[in-house]
Amino acid sequence: MKRYLVLAIAVGLVFSLSLGNPHSARAEKIGFVNVEEVLTNSDIGKTAGEELKKSYEKTKKNIQDKEKELQRLKDELEKQRPVLTEKAMKDKEQAYQKKFRDYQDLVKDANDDMQGRRQEFLGKNVPEIMKIVTSIGEKEGYTLILDLSNPTIAYSAKDNNLTQRVMQEFNKLKKSR
Repeated sequence: MKRYLVLAIAVGLVFSLSLGNPHSARAEKIGFVNVEEVLTNSDIGKTAGEELKKSYEKTKKNIQDKEKELQRLKDELEKQRPVLTEKAMKDKEQAYQKKFRDYQDLVKDANDDMQGRRQEFLGKNVPEIMKIVTSIGEKEGYTLILDLSNPTIAYSAKDNNLTQRVMQEFNKLKKSR
């Protein structure tokens, strides 16, 4: 709802400024960029995505191994239940619960690691992308450039979509470093 409000205010401001000044011969120019697409499909985004995928696959295998071990322990516990003493059963259940908590910690740590890497990637690259968007907006006289990955937009003309151009500039910027 907040996104709709921001979008409505921005578009309303642009149109009210152009209507409020009858001497304004300049047509308002609105552009669109999909920052998420730039982050995902740029050269550096693809490289980062592959690195994350490799890390995910390694972690996934480790998690699956732990799941198999937990299932084996659970099956073993159920099979031995009738023949174990109450104390032995309690000890085995506690050992199983400890391994289950370790498994949960492993999954949480893996998720936190992936989220942290993504946030680090965003923190490094989004400001640079926004500088490119600002530069294009200033040089080419855009009144407004909206990020398609952020607010929900029902319609946008494809001819004002600057995503590919921003991605090319971002790739050039990263290659020059």
